[in-house]
Amino acid sequence: MSFKKTLLTAFSASVMLVTASSAVAASTLNVYTYDSFASDWGPGPKIKTKFEAQCDCTLNYVTLDSSVGILSRVQLEGLSSSADVVLGLDLNVMEAAKKTGLLAEHAVDTSNVNVAGGWSDKYFVPFDQGYFAFIYNSEAMAQPPKSLKEVVENKDLRVIYQDPRTSTPGLGLLLWMKSVYGDSADQAWETLASHTVTVTKGWYDAYSLFLKGEADVVLSYTTSPAYHVVAEGETKYKAAPASEGFYPQVEVAATLKNAPNKALAQQFMSFILTSEFQNTVATGNWMLPVIDDVNELPEIFSQLQQPTKVLTLPANDVAEHRKAWINEWLNATTR
Repeated sequence: MSFKKTLLTAFSASVMLVTASSAVAASTLNVYTYDSFASDWGPGPKIKTKFEAQCDCTLNYVTLDSSVGILSRVQLEGLSSSADVVLGLDLNVMEAAKKTGLLAEHAVDTSNVNVAGGWSDKYFVPFDQGYFAFIYNSEAMAQPPKSLKEVVENKDLRVIYQDPRTSTPGLGLLLWMKSVYGDSADQAWETLASHTVTVTKGWYDAYSLFLKGEADVVLSYTTSPAYHVVAEGETKYKAAPASEGFYPQVEVAATLKNAPNKALAQQFMSFILTSEFQNTVATGNWMLPVIDDVNELPEIFSQLQQPTKVLTLPANDVAEHRKAWINEWLNATTR
């Protein structure tokens, strides 16, 4: 994930949607990503311009409606996929993506990556990072929740979040809940369901409904308020604190083993960790860069919620139990 600007025109008018059936020229790089990344208000257009200026090629975004949808699409297409690069998966689906056998190892030097715990994965290159958080309107809510448990257990609170089967923020909440509630997560989900307005397929729909006043809080990111301040001059949107700790997200990219244009794919993977790409992240995707060599961030970023504790579950546990935990969520929320 990541912050995806919400108040502009419909996706159909703004997304540079080019289907996989488009002609794939020898100098075309096909990047499968989520729709808001490639939208004209997302980071995609600037990245496209910067990369094309050095690659003598065309960067073609193939957009899917959710992050998890990217993985589903390449699984469906298999070895015949026209994707060169998939961009927009995150830490929590990396193991599942590797098990498809469709990914190629990259040759990118990731020694300059600055994420918690460092980075050494041979298939994935990170492109941004952040923490999941519930966003509220400070003018409408004088006493916001101070923890995840207060969001879950305050039945007066109207909540919107995303489906963990289709959305990486939704999956992030699933793991956040599991980190906090452990074996009692099913009861917590049942409690949350009693005051959940809706569960959306992706982040865009959830955040749009929140901005229309349909909920008191919405699952997004600690960096989301920065968008409102920088782009709108609006300071009323805040990220609620989480005394138990925040759950992180690192968004990643990988190349396909059967990429039609392997050389361009490798060039793009290296480009991800350049300042040119990373300078678009903070005010394009409203997430934090993964390297230090970037332009100074807007002042608001220093005023955002900072985690006093970072909650993470081991990647192998997530891969092993993800389906069971999703079923637990599904059973608890449909009783």
